[in-house]
Amino acid sequence: MTDQSNNATIRVSDLMGTQVHTIDGLATVAEAMATMKRLQISSLVVNRRDDDDELGLITVSDVAREVTTRDRAPERVNVYEIMSKPALAVRSGMLARYAVRLLVEFRVSRALVVDEGGAPLGLVTLRDLVLGLSPE
Repeated sequence: MTDQSNNATIRVSDLMGTQVHTIDGLATVAEAMATMKRLQISSLVVNRRDDDDELGLITVSDVAREVTTRDRAPERVNVYEIMSKPALAVRSGMLARYAVRLLVEFRVSRALVVDEGGAPLGLVTLRDLVLGLSPE
């Protein structure tokens, strides 16, 4: 039986990755793929165009679904064409158990972690959250 009191105070900030790798929406998917491969990551945050814009997210799954399986040339597709925007974002202080519910509800594998002002702090995956909440 799990002691729920141990998990009651685990926050997103306790489980998130703190590296934020970004790309411009006008970059090609080929450039995004090369960056992900070089950094050994599976997603990139897409920069805002201006202060009124929202952050986006491009993932390997987006590339697979929108480019690879449709036989599109990655060098002819821009990131903005296939990214998710706005990116699902959670506050760093949110309880991890609520973040799990949010990701499951929206059927996504990761969320952008932001501070109170909306500035990106990192990323958290469903895997990070679930395993972080699991008993030792």
